[in-house]
Amino acid sequence: MNFDAYARTAIDLVNAGLDDLAGLRALFSGEQAYMRDHVTEKDLALFRRAQRRLREVFEFGTSGRDGEAVRELNGLLEAYPVQPRISGHDASDWHMHVTSRGATVSAEYLAGAVWGLSVWLCEYGSARFGICADERCGNVYLDTSSNNCRRFCSERCATRSHVAAHRARKRAAENLTPA
Repeated sequence: MNFDAYARTAIDLVNAGLDDLAGLRALFSGEQAYMRDHVTEKDLALFRRAQRRLREVFEFGTSGRDGEAVRELNGLLEAYPVQPRISGHDASDWHMHVTSRGATVSAEYLAGAVWGLSVWLCEYGSARFGICADERCGNVYLDTSSNNCRRFCSERCATRSHVAAHRARKRAAENLTPA
């Protein structure tokens, strides 16, 4: 199982715009595109609740509250249990699924997301959970840097924040210079 891919589904969910069913459907891409047509309004409510709870995990992790992050993840694991099964179409295609056959889209997606994030926490610690330092953003990310120094969710946010800081310093210096 690719636990990093499952952890990334948690990131995608927390960062998703779930204002409506179209926003939820936009969450499903790549290997999960088949789920897009099976989500309902009922799923939207479940995904919103899970999104809030997963964001709390990141908030706990980034503030050094590991015990609270673990408690919340354990609660999510109970709410969205993993029921692994082998699936495939022939002997060269065997792979693992995290839910039983016939599981709902929300059960399958959320079980994988919570499982992946839980494995990530056990492997790397919640100090690797991040919330973008660009105050206009707020997206979450997993810090995969070699020295745990990442502060932004993307290069775009890092550049935007650094340019804004540079301009602010420049304005401040200009205001100090007598005319």
